[in-house]
Amino acid sequence: MQQRRLGQSGIVVSEICLGTMTFGTQADKKESFKIMDAAIEAGVDFFDTAEVYPVPPTAELAGLTEEWVGEYLAEKPRESLIIASKVAGAAHGWFNPPVRHGKAALDRVHLRRALEGSLKRLKTDYLDLYQVHWPDHGMRALDTLQVLDEFVQEGKVRAIGLSNDNPYGVMKSVATSELHGMTRIDTVQNNFSLNNRRDEDELAECLQREQVSLLPYSPLAGGVLSGKYNDGIPDDARFSEYLKTGGPRQRIMAERFVNEKSVASTKRFMEIAQEAGLDVVTLATAWSKQHDFVASTIIGASKVEQLKPIFAAADLQLSSEILEKINQVSQEILYPMG
Repeated sequence: MQQRRLGQSGIVVSEICLGTMTFGTQADKKESFKIMDAAIEAGVDFFDTAEVYPVPPTAELAGLTEEWVGEYLAEKPRESLIIASKVAGAAHGWFNPPVRHGKAALDRVHLRRALEGSLKRLKTDYLDLYQVHWPDHGMRALDTLQVLDEFVQEGKVRAIGLSNDNPYGVMKSVATSELHGMTRIDTVQNNFSLNNRRDEDELAECLQREQVSLLPYSPLAGGVLSGKYNDGIPDDARFSEYLKTGGPRQRIMAERFVNEKSVASTKRFMEIAQEAGLDVVTLATAWSKQHDFVASTIIGASKVEQLKPIFAAADLQLSSEILEKINQVSQEILYPMG
């Protein structure tokens, strides 16, 4: 497993990161521990979690994933693993997170309470990377960044990052930190896959010029790129319940991932993978990590056997011929996820 630096920080991580949002809903505790064992055996040393996990977030389960990761982490040398977590975004945004009684915010009080809670659940006195799960561009960036800088100065956090953010958010954060001599972001964690290439349009230039790393999540486009939705909505897939019985927000999100264009492009990518003698899951993972602005691609699983084709991408470099075929599909089926 190759290693890459997070931004300009002193942290170097495996090029594949284990995401943990399934731990507690789609994966029980025993299976979650098996998944973490398998990841470490494959050379993964970077785990990502969040205070609202598992998904879908609920008040009853929020924080459970961190507790399980903390229990697992307690049996390992702390410095042997790079642990990232995220503070929930503001309650008045696109989603009201089920933490702090529905009043979450990105100010000093909530940031400190969020970090204290994550450290306690993870059974550690520091996080390697602490990220803002989604932005609140209506508030002063300085108010959030000052507190994140304090966490670094206090030794509770080694590096900071953003998530679900855009070029404006990245540049506002970088400029504010530099103006006030504070800790700079080193990462941005965004949805990025063969079916969602929007970050290549404008964000990529910001990341390259400012030396900030992308941490792509959902490289399989929510499982769509595995082909499981090609023949309709399966019974046990992630978005099946959202599409059949979910509320308005859940349906909108699911339909962004699962639609006519996304299924059509997936079928084309599967043909490319087959011609190359690859599993499409391997192809999608390799494509993600092959970008120069990507530090580590975040993968997830609900069953340990799902990891094999993912880890097969660890040392794989896709040829220019394969990349050209992929680009042709993306040009013919523009923005499958909108």
